[in-house]
Amino acid sequence: MAILSIIKGEDSAVLRRKTAPIPKVTKEIVRLIKDMQKTVKDADGAGLAAPQIGKSLRVCLCMIEGTMTPMINAEVTWKSKDTWEYEEGCLSLPKTWVNVPRPVTIRIKYLDKKGKEQERELTEMNARVVLHEIDHLDGVLIVDYAAT
Repeated sequence: MAILSIIKGEDSAVLRRKTAPIPKVTKEIVRLIKDMQKTVKDADGAGLAAPQIGKSLRVCLCMIEGTMTPMINAEVTWKSKDTWEYEEGCLSLPKTWVNVPRPVTIRIKYLDKKGKEQERELTEMNARVVLHEIDHLDGVLIVDYAAT
């Protein structure tokens, strides 16, 4: 396992590109996830998306209930109308903090690292972390919320 370099800067092309879905969970994807786990732990982050390490792939890690959870092809299937605003930071934008409104509750579906489909309902901070990482997969950064 390797600690990978985290891409920084809101103008980075890879951070602004919508990622490609993963057609199949391969040994290479599992190896990438392991490297991402080591990288996010080293950076003391709550999550990490593949674009942040230069890969335009729909893979992210999210801290959910104290466990770093790999998600492949994650997508939100439902969002509550109730929202809450909270300050977020980002490993790709050091020293930048933005108040971001997010739904209180979401439902998501994704593939785990074994390629098995998972569905979860998440609330509050767990939902926020997942939505932040899914934003990365869609080329959206927290600074985009400050502009609205």
